[in-house]
Amino acid sequence: MSREVAVAAGAFAPGHLGELTRIVPFEMVDEVLADTGRTQQRIRDLPSRVVVYLLLGGALFPGLGWQQVWQRLTAGLDGLPTATPTAGALAQARKRLGTRPLRHLFDLLRGPAAGLGIAGTRWHGLLVCAIDGTLMAVPDSPANQAEFTRHRCNNGGAGYPSLRLLILVACGTRTVMDAVFGPATDGETTYAPRLVRSLREDMIVLLDRNFAVQALIEAVTLRSAHVLVRVKENRRLPVLRRFPDGSWLSRIGPVPVRVVCCEITISTSQGRRTGAYRLVTTLTDPFTHPAGDLIGLYHERWEIETTYLEIKSTILGGRVLRARTPAGVAQEVFAVLVTYQVLRLAMADATASRPGTDPDRASFSIALNTARDLVIKAAGVFSGAVIDLVGTIGRRILAALMPDRRVRTRPRVVKRAISRYNARGTVDRTTYRATISVHILTPAP
Repeated sequence: MSREVAVAAGAFAPGHLGELTRIVPFEMVDEVLADTGRTQQRIRDLPSRVVVYLLLGGALFPGLGWQQVWQRLTAGLDGLPTATPTAGALAQARKRLGTRPLRHLFDLLRGPAAGLGIAGTRWHGLLVCAIDGTLMAVPDSPANQAEFTRHRCNNGGAGYPSLRLLILVACGTRTVMDAVFGPATDGETTYAPRLVRSLREDMIVLLDRNFAVQALIEAVTLRSAHVLVRVKENRRLPVLRRFPDGSWLSRIGPVPVRVVCCEITISTSQGRRTGAYRLVTTLTDPFTHPAGDLIGLYHERWEIETTYLEIKSTILGGRVLRARTPAGVAQEVFAVLVTYQVLRLAMADATASRPGTDPDRASFSIALNTARDLVIKAAGVFSGAVIDLVGTIGRRILAALMPDRRVRTRPRVVKRAISRYNARGTVDRTTYRATISVHILTPAP
């Protein structure tokens, strides 16, 4: 049994990402290298283009050492002469490449990938986005410890230093529109203003209570974008005008806002629980954007939590990053973000080919595992004579679409306690079907 493999010639042959190479083609990588001044002066066993794909392959196979990642890139190249670099040579090549090419590649690929035909991406004509942050563990080498501090906790401190990552996500497709990261000593509200540059007038950004800061809300409105943010219940927001839907006009600094207070009750077979929410938005017209619709929209903020789950758990498998220097950490984070983005773009292309299909029904695990298989086989690097917009990844996604989401809930508990003394008794991890009722609260006269 034999098969044909189409890859680049000579020393460039290992430089591919399987079928995902169509989204990150050779020409794009070469242009990035030229713009950042990282094109090799002579052809080596590890040309710069190959090193870029090596870093992206490392994000696809985070549990392997770099030599084993190289073996995955060359596994499908039987019969072709390929180099067998040592671990030291691979380390020198990554250091020689630096961070700028990966940052530039991320800037080229980041974006919503939300065309007019993709279902579930817009609300009242506005592209729905969200901003939130997370912590990622890095190796506890002396260089990393000097840059990234250990996160404090109740049991004396985390096992590894951490960096803080904030991303701006298009909720409908969960594609990354922008990202910033740095030491965890700076808070989320310090990094968030740097993401405002990617907002525009046809967007609404969903924010958690931690981001209900006057300066950030002002910065978003200066970009002509809109905000829907949850605020603390004890925050004083004067009633300037009442609206028929139960909301009222108020002001945060110079920005006019509309306030919606509600009680949300979740009923399951195990009982009921009720929580109070206070939402603030810059959409001040109650007839165009009713309070009930805004409450339903805010639930979409959870898509960014799912994005972090896919990056940290599905791709990385909960592992610590590899790099033992701050420069290497930055390089690796951008490689992970680029890899996640191209997977999401492939998923968006697949669901867009079937009009009316919500991107939520596409399985990220299927896309990731199919991409890994195609890298090992070196398959689908070129589209060939017949243009295939969906590809193998898309066909496998469409063949196993997940069902439409049901209303379900599960208790919010610590699933993996740092100390065994924190895990008291039996933890109920059952997911229950739920009924949700919303009651809008009007302020007292």
